[in-house]
Amino acid sequence: MADQWPESVTYCVVGAGIHGLSTAWHLAKELRAREQGTGDDIIVVDKESIASGASGIACGVVRNFYYQPAMGRVMKDSVEIWESDPDAFAYLPVGYLAVAPEPQAADLEAIHERHERTGYDATLVRGESRVFDYMQQLFPDWRAPGLTALLHEHRGGFAFNARAVYGLADKAEVEGVRIWTGTIVEGFDIDPDGSVQTVHTSRGEVHADQVVIAVGPWIEQLWTMLNLPNRIDVREPDGTVHKNLEMWTYWQLQEGEIRVNPSDYATAEGRMPPVLHVDSTEPLYSDRDGRLITDEPWGIYFKRDREGVQGGAVPIKIGPEAQVDPYGPESPWYTASDDFADYWTAGLAHCMERFEGCSLAYHKAPSGGIGCFSADSFPVFDYMRPNVYVIADSNHGYKMIGVGKEVARVLLGEHSEVLHPFRFSRFAEGDLHPTSSSPFPWS
Repeated sequence: MADQWPESVTYCVVGAGIHGLSTAWHLAKELRAREQGTGDDIIVVDKESIASGASGIACGVVRNFYYQPAMGRVMKDSVEIWESDPDAFAYLPVGYLAVAPEPQAADLEAIHERHERTGYDATLVRGESRVFDYMQQLFPDWRAPGLTALLHEHRGGFAFNARAVYGLADKAEVEGVRIWTGTIVEGFDIDPDGSVQTVHTSRGEVHADQVVIAVGPWIEQLWTMLNLPNRIDVREPDGTVHKNLEMWTYWQLQEGEIRVNPSDYATAEGRMPPVLHVDSTEPLYSDRDGRLITDEPWGIYFKRDREGVQGGAVPIKIGPEAQVDPYGPESPWYTASDDFADYWTAGLAHCMERFEGCSLAYHKAPSGGIGCFSADSFPVFDYMRPNVYVIADSNHGYKMIGVGKEVARVLLGEHSEVLHPFRFSRFAEGDLHPTSSSPFPWS
């Protein structure tokens, strides 16, 4: 922890979550390796504390299950960083397994083709009977019908949220990075050329050569302070232009847990299961009273956790009007919707016999929260002012620990092919990311 507020600094990173700390750590390492400086040239500021925001209550899932090639590239690099120090990052490489109905089969095939091409270890299974057999070999009580495609990523898994972020903070501080918590950014002095000269904080002013914004769901607030556009035109690949769209839209994430003996949720061999993602078009009935919850496509994910089974479902769009602090008293940050418990526990019971009656074990926990999504629901990684780089993860964030490594290279004057597809200009250029058939908005 820092002890003397600096009047000036080369790099000021705003946000002590997964992206801010990953950037600071990798930047400090690069400066030292290139003999261009040290971690003493970097400060990280956060309005509360390390991992006090979205990174601290994220579900922690790490996967390369993305239909979009650009997202897959980011995640392949990120998985390698998670694997580089599992202990420091509290990372469990249990894998990630997705099962889906026929409308999504082509998506899984495309993802697997990319996995094979890039050397990412994964297994694809096609056909309802083969998928069912594969799942029953893992879980003898598996009973979900109608699923015709399965993609088992043998890498990936999940990390314990806050512990991983503190692991990053430790690595950054070893490199000399100074972390200032309890420091609120209150504004910026913007020069005529558009660059930021001074960052105003609750602790004092700091003159910074370069500023990195990595604030998760608070991005709209900092975006507005920087006088960036909150409404934009978006061009589709076919040339259609959507005028005056909201740049940022908020979704209420739907996550929770059931309190059961964690060891009761194991594979047939007694091992910790992979993170499981299930999309289905089968009718979904309540585990509590048997009523029909939905006959529309639905999806859930779940994993074994410290106190039972944790997971989530498709989020609920709450629109662009959520101007309040995402963690303030008016925010539903810590609570999923009233319908979530029935929806998610019904999905668990639909999948495995062992989860019958699990609705009685549902527990509200600090998980999920508010996600701030961009106009196309994908991240923005770009210089938004001549010396201000924005990491706006559009709720894809926690798993993407490798973004900071690429941002560090960009800050030192290099071009990143990995981050280029997420530039802000894609909205005007019509160079948007393809969308999958999944019901989840981040796909």
